[in-house]
Amino acid sequence: MSTPVCCACGSVDTAVVLDLGAVPPSDVFPDLVDPGPDPLSPLALMVCAACALVQIEHDDTEPEQPRGMEPQALIDQAETALLAAEASGWLGTVTSGSSTAREFPSPHGGTWIPPMQQRGFSVTDGVADVVLDSFGVMHDADQQAAWRARADATAPDGVLIVQVHTVAAILEAHQWTSLRHGHAAYYSLTALQNLLAAVGMSVVDAHTFPLYGSAGSGGGIDGTLLIAARHGSHPGSGRVGAVLAHEQRLGVGDPAQLATLQASVDHDARELRDWLTASAEAGTTVLAYGAASRTVALFALAGLDRTLVAAVADGSPDKQGRRMPTTDVPIIAPAQLVAADPDLVLVTLPDLLPELRSIWPQLDGRWVTQPGGPVVG
Repeated sequence: MSTPVCCACGSVDTAVVLDLGAVPPSDVFPDLVDPGPDPLSPLALMVCAACALVQIEHDDTEPEQPRGMEPQALIDQAETALLAAEASGWLGTVTSGSSTAREFPSPHGGTWIPPMQQRGFSVTDGVADVVLDSFGVMHDADQQAAWRARADATAPDGVLIVQVHTVAAILEAHQWTSLRHGHAAYYSLTALQNLLAAVGMSVVDAHTFPLYGSAGSGGGIDGTLLIAARHGSHPGSGRVGAVLAHEQRLGVGDPAQLATLQASVDHDARELRDWLTASAEAGTTVLAYGAASRTVALFALAGLDRTLVAAVADGSPDKQGRRMPTTDVPIIAPAQLVAADPDLVLVTLPDLLPELRSIWPQLDGRWVTQPGGPVVG
């Protein structure tokens, strides 16, 4: 087998650091009556020693077919990030009708264009003063071309603003479930500096946010990184230096450190199955909320069925009436979850918990965000 080539810099100095084997594509939810067998595809993560980019080794699945609804946490994050960018001066002095904005598409996080228009920006699909990318660039299989396109779209004196889920959080909070088909790359600030330098840009400032962070543990791990980049060679702010120092301590580009995620795979799958088995034996009814992409591989590797988790509720009508792949666990509407009156509800995406508690306060005292963890409410 040939050595995998980095999708950003073309180096063959790469190393596989996490291998899930053959797992279901994370956006393919079979009909409930579909007997299977369900499609499986290899899924592994590698890191490039030359540019430090963490990336999918190989992806033979079709482009992402999003069926999910936009969580309130992502909608809120868009406004929070834009306010931080504005307060930091990244948007410059807006002259109504002359300052332009361009947004690269993303299946996550909604669009930032309406609030940019409210701030006086006009929208263009050409070169712009402010270029935006929120969780979008990670889907481009050709990372070199993707970053070149974003640099070319940024005016000579403009700013490129990019928001990503960080490798630091994935490593620090053991978020191996973030690995999924369709996500070509996972970013550290270290890698972003290298990718942007290759297209003649510099990271000049950064902010971090709790979204996608420490999995409900309260540990304060920030999982989302927002950066500003400009053409040319410029020093980074103190915030850039702080993020880089944290990444260096974690070893975000070190294959040996990244390989520690592999141990979490077996541990998490076994822990989930053992907890659900013990709950069933004790007569405790457990349902889950969130048929999320990052839940697909976990449920498959844990070998779950509806005797262990009766159903997974999800707000997306496109997922309801389907099932979790490689399992017989049905995906139901939230109203059905409430009507089922379960003893416990496992929240597969802890970032959803505040939103869920506000909508269904009658389920307080039943929410859990990790197997065997404390009950919330």
